[in-house]
This record gives sequence, structure tokens and C-alpha cells, in this order.
Amino acid sequence: MDLHVHTTASDGRLTPAATVALAAARGLRVLALTDHDSTEGVDAGIEAARGSGLEVIPGVEINTDTPQGEAHVLGYFLDPADATLQERLSDRRRARMARGLEIVAKLQALGLDVNWERVQQIAGADEGGAVGRPHVALALQEKGYVTSTQEAFERYIGRSGPAYVDYEKLTPEEAIKIIRRASGVAVLAHPSTIQGLDAYLPPLIESGLEGLECYYGAYPSDVVRALVATADRFGLVATGGSDYHGTEQTTYNASLGGTNVPVSVVDRLKERHRPLPKVS
Repeated sequence: MDLHVHTTASDGRLTPAATVALAAARGLRVLALTDHDSTEGVDAGIEAARGSGLEVIPGVEINTDTPQGEAHVLGYFLDPADATLQERLSDRRRARMARGLEIVAKLQALGLDVNWERVQQIAGADEGGAVGRPHVALALQEKGYVTSTQEAFERYIGRSGPAYVDYEKLTPEEAIKIIRRASGVAVLAHPSTIQGLDAYLPPLIESGLEGLECYYGAYPSDVVRALVATADRFGLVATGGSDYHGTEQTTYNASLGGTNVPVSVVDRLKERHRPLPKVS
């Protein structure tokens, strides 16, 4: 299984259908589509999986901010048709679009010939893709200003870079509540860089957090063991996934299906899935 996967609905390089086909070809039994601030690829992914024996979990990854920096919250088994969810995700994508425009303007002011229309093409914005910094990074790489997307972040668009732009703040607690309102199960993504994790988790659990992503990408075994111990201590489901973006050449992600996630994880998430009654 792989419970952390991106497609062209956000900053992945493969369409939902192509991602599902690759997952099925690799023998995966469960796949969660977790695009940034978007569920636009979920229906296409579920349709593409029909008859393949592959279960596609409707998911999302919501980017949030804390005093320490960014934190991401994953949502599983949510209702993509939930009107409030779609309204909030649409707001996030509009904020991403405005941020992307400002980043490109800053890069141009630095003398770098990066074209906004090209960034949108890379993002597949015409097909519902959410513009993100990785798309700007790819545009920089295409122009030869950097040799990799990692270099683009380090030199220009990372948090300390000259073209960095912040965007509308959303707290992890707010993201958890958005996911819960859409009947989803909320999980804190790739938490190894969060300082003081033990003190950080209680307010998130109070807001409805149900899981901690412990088996993540290429995390070394000692990090995985420490995170699993933390999850157990707080009564959270220890989840996992590759954070696949459609390429095998990344600095910290694993290939699709390349992260060893225990088979019991999905059953434990399903046990935590308690759809809220719809308010008329």
C-alpha cells in the first residue's frame, strides 16, 4: 500500500489515471491520493482503478503553518463532495495561485526569465492542478538557472530564499477540523522535523488528530522506530506512504509503493473513520 501520493491535481507529474495504473502494475492493493489542497484527482483515480483490485482511498494533504514553520495534515476517507471542504480547498488553491504569481514576479526582479504561463502549464492549472512552488522550481530548471528542483528551493524559493513568498495562514487545528467536517481521518504528515513533538501533539489530538505518519518516504529505521513509539504513546495510528510525486529521482521521497507500511494500517484507519452526521 501507499498512503501518500500526489498527482497532476497538485504538484505530481502523473495524472491520477496514470498513477493508479502504475500502482496496479507494481502490485499495490491500496492507494491513497493525497494531493495538496485538492481532491480534484480522486474521482478519476477511483474510476481508473475499477476492476484492477486496487482500492483507492479519497484523501488530501492540507498545508498549514505553525510558529516553527510548515506542517502538513493528511486526510483519509473524506467525502470529496462535502461543500465546506471544497470551499476551503478552493480558497487554498486561490492563495497558492496568488503566491505563485508573486514568486515569479520576485524571480523576474532578480533577472531570471521565468514565465508565469509556463508555470501554469507545468502545474496543469487548466485541468484543475494546484500551482505550487515545485512547479516554479521546474520552470527554473527548464531555463537552466538550476540543475535540480532541490537547488531551486535552496537558492531561490525556499523559506530563506530571495524569492520566497508566504501565503495565507492556516493552522493544523483548522485543517484537522476541515477534514473531520468532511468525515475524514486526520493524520500529521512527515513529523520528524517538528521540534518538541510530544508537546506539539496534545492540542492537535484535542482537535481530532487520529494518526501520525511514521513510515514516510526514505525515513531511516531509527526515525521510524522513534515515531512509532510516539504514536503508540499518544494512541495514534502509525501510518505511512512514499510522498510520491511522479518521479523516482527525489532527495527524500521513495518510489511509488517503495515505503514499507504495515498491512494493518488501513484497517486501523477504517476503525477511526467515524463519519459525522450531516447538518441540513
